[in-house]
Amino acid sequence: MKKKYLFLLCAVFLAILPAAAFAAEAAEGGIDVMKAYITLGILFAAAVLFFTEIIPLPVTAVLVPVALTMTGVIKAGPAFANWGDTTVILFMAMFIVGESIFKTGFADKVGEMTMRLSGGNEMKLLLLTIVVIGAMSSVLSNTGTVAVTMPMVIAMCRSSKIAPSKLLIPAAFASSLGGTITLIGTPPNGIVNAMLKSAAETAPEGLTIRAFGFFEFGKMGILLLLMGVLYYALIGHRLLIDTSKREKSKLDVEDAEASASLAASKAKRRTEKMFYSVAIFIFVVAIMVTEIMPLHVAAMFGVCLVVISGCLTMKEAYNAVDWQTIWLFAGMLSMSTAMAESGAAKLVAQTIVAKVSSPIAILAVVCLITALLTNFMSNTATAALMGPLAIPLAIQTGINPMPLAMGIALSASCCFLTPIATPPNTIVFGPGNYSFVDYVKAGWPIQLMSYIMFVTLIPLFWPL
Repeated sequence: MKKKYLFLLCAVFLAILPAAAFAAEAAEGGIDVMKAYITLGILFAAAVLFFTEIIPLPVTAVLVPVALTMTGVIKAGPAFANWGDTTVILFMAMFIVGESIFKTGFADKVGEMTMRLSGGNEMKLLLLTIVVIGAMSSVLSNTGTVAVTMPMVIAMCRSSKIAPSKLLIPAAFASSLGGTITLIGTPPNGIVNAMLKSAAETAPEGLTIRAFGFFEFGKMGILLLLMGVLYYALIGHRLLIDTSKREKSKLDVEDAEASASLAASKAKRRTEKMFYSVAIFIFVVAIMVTEIMPLHVAAMFGVCLVVISGCLTMKEAYNAVDWQTIWLFAGMLSMSTAMAESGAAKLVAQTIVAKVSSPIAILAVVCLITALLTNFMSNTATAALMGPLAIPLAIQTGINPMPLAMGIALSASCCFLTPIATPPNTIVFGPGNYSFVDYVKAGWPIQLMSYIMFVTLIPLFWPL
């Protein structure tokens, strides 16, 4: 089916929903069946549009609260209130604070130090690259970390006579693993945390729900990064992909472009402000860890400081925000509200519980679906889609939603089978001269090990 016809189908589907909203309402077990099915229909339409990317992802996300309002599932106020959500503010602010680390050249220093420590040894260079990028990604943008370090990795490979393709996929995978360590490491963490916070406000008596702490993700995230390091140290290094024989001229062009990009970016670094940017970043993280003030307040304070100190200009601060993530995040949070208020979550819960009753089985299914989806669509969008299904499902079935939320966040970030699974995977695709199949070959062991860790370890940290 051509894209335009698929889009037409989805558009018609969304267009008939307002008419359906005026149909007679049926009540069954406390569920407004009509609104529940309309909500699920909107969720399905959003999933199709996310998967096909016929229209920009942020536009799809914004259409969700629009459709929910037009059909009368929820009112306009709650539907669009999420643009002021504290987690949205937190991510906007940390995009800016993190950008100051790159703009003042500190990230470049880290890359240069890695090169010196490796001494040109392939194994040392591989493991140091994974550790450094994983650590940086825990508190900085995964995409930004890979974009900044990729030219350095290529340069290090060339000077050590190592095919860049042997390090670029591990570097991309390391950024995904490292992002699972903290609340701000990757957008899915913030998405599920915001949904947990929202669910806690309406949780039934006897069910304790709370949002995750800043470093609480690290209980699993550190183990995941360690798994990645051990995998490449013991087995993975033997399976590294060498694409140097494929169209050498193309690789040379990519290398030249990467080197030119690195040289141009370094020329614009505000190195005299490096101390201030690092100090401010450490200060903000310290405040978040100690919870002296709310996370979003601490992050916004950091934004003010990096601009006042001259680490960033106001224009650079505006440009540092990944608005696609913000729109996706804020738009899809309305679905969580609709799933709860319409009874759609209860309807889904009843259906799944009739087939899968074991809490462990539910966790396994949720992680599996999330992992499969996120390899073919935005991990942010996947978390935004799965959260409104799984968290209310847990509440309706009387189990702790925190393990399911953690499973969604981690599964959405740990996606290694395709070049479109995450922005870092996509960034290294061209410079590494990879094919689609290369990602499957390189990623399936880590994908499988990650999934096993989710199902076995998450219930130990957050009992179901």
